[in-house]
Amino acid sequence: VIIFSAFSLNSTPPTMQRLSLSAVPRLCAALQSRSASSITVESNGTLKVPSDPIIPFIEGDGSGPDVWKATRYVIDTAVEKAYKGTRKISWMEVFAGEKGMQKHNAAVPKETVAAFDKHVVGIKGPLMTPPNHAGGSMQAELRKALDLYCCIRPIHFTEGLPSPMKHPEHVHCTIFRDTTEDVYAGIEFPLGSPECAEIYQFLKEQKVDSKVRFPMTTAYGFKPISKTGTERVVRAAIKYALKKGKTNVDLVHKGNIQKFTEGGFKDWGYGVATREFRSECVTERESWILGNYEAGLTNVVDNCKALEPGYDMMTPMQQEDIQKEVSGVLKAILDTHGNGKWKKKLLVRDTIADITLQQIMTRTKEFDVIVTMTLNGAYVSDALAAQVGGVGIAPGANINFETGRALFEANHGTAPKYAGLDKVNPGGLMLSGEMMLRYLGWNEAANMVRNGVKQAIKDRTVTYDFKRLLPLGEGKELKCSEFAKVVVDNMTSAPRDTKTRVLW
Repeated sequence: VIIFSAFSLNSTPPTMQRLSLSAVPRLCAALQSRSASSITVESNGTLKVPSDPIIPFIEGDGSGPDVWKATRYVIDTAVEKAYKGTRKISWMEVFAGEKGMQKHNAAVPKETVAAFDKHVVGIKGPLMTPPNHAGGSMQAELRKALDLYCCIRPIHFTEGLPSPMKHPEHVHCTIFRDTTEDVYAGIEFPLGSPECAEIYQFLKEQKVDSKVRFPMTTAYGFKPISKTGTERVVRAAIKYALKKGKTNVDLVHKGNIQKFTEGGFKDWGYGVATREFRSECVTERESWILGNYEAGLTNVVDNCKALEPGYDMMTPMQQEDIQKEVSGVLKAILDTHGNGKWKKKLLVRDTIADITLQQIMTRTKEFDVIVTMTLNGAYVSDALAAQVGGVGIAPGANINFETGRALFEANHGTAPKYAGLDKVNPGGLMLSGEMMLRYLGWNEAANMVRNGVKQAIKDRTVTYDFKRLLPLGEGKELKCSEFAKVVVDNMTSAPRDTKTRVLW
């Protein structure tokens, strides 16, 4: 069909008569290679994006097909408007979740992983984890299979978004979240299993079995946190913060309780900052030490007392440790960071996870970039998103900055009860598409998407989830597909005003 569609059926050219059947697959491949191309990655991790990239997509389960249809329409229109036909995405459907089971008898088929790996960049709708599926969520499995270690979730206020907060406009924070470790590794053993008995026996041998309150009715799970995994996600967050001119990076952890896992994350994160970005970063404690020195506390002990209010109650060994810290900081960076120069450096600090959940509401403006482990990142990103419209409008990306592989996705679930009703908010996946376009370097098309979504929300022409949060009588409720059309109608390539911010 492909070959003969180009000719009259009544007049087959002589060359076609000599074409063997074995040559047909090669011809088909050649035709496809001329119509679309794969993205490639340079040795330094830089993407080489053709004008016609093949982008694999998963439409998703539940309400995913509705959301994807609207998103694809918006992305395609933005690309066409921005580049007038000189660039175009060649979409390639791949399968996971319910469709993966139907077509390949696998929730995450190897063919899907191979397609994302080959074509480098992809996008997906929400996926439902099949019942009794062994392993983690579909999202987690795709991230692990492609080693997409960095989940990036930019949470920003857009004018017109409904919010329970007095000042949602203060929310402009990007979360960097490790995806390959922590409890999301999915290492668990059910109650009554032989593995549980072996684990308890091991705890006995280590003389820590008394810490298990009810050993006969306990299931066990593991929380692996590595130095290598920590360093690469923290490195990515710091590079992003420096590139974007951010003020601070927060290492969010629960190291006060879990000293070797989450505490290790904190310590290893600081190590990356002070070892690899020494000239560009200052830690919070270093800023206090330098500030004390510049305030006239040039004596090490006086500086220690200002740094630690309980210094006089410490043991001599503890005091010695604080003195070594202060002396070490002044010796190492006073010349490069002193005399107020530290105030212009990227501030790297750490915050305890539970207090972070409070402070992102009470001191929202203080948070620029957060880097954390998988579980903390899920809590923090959803709590921030709740302040500016909820997870329905929150985008996300999973990226390996070394291999260049990236998979973009919205943060919300499948909402199966709305499947096929053309009702669910597609804004999160649309803005994930914006992130994808920026990753490709197609900023003009990304601006189209961003400005279209922004104006639709500002005009309060929104889907049901936003409409029900607006004051009675305000706004217009739209279907999922109708929202997409409004976004397209509002597209412009240039920012509408100076307050417009790109997502990342």
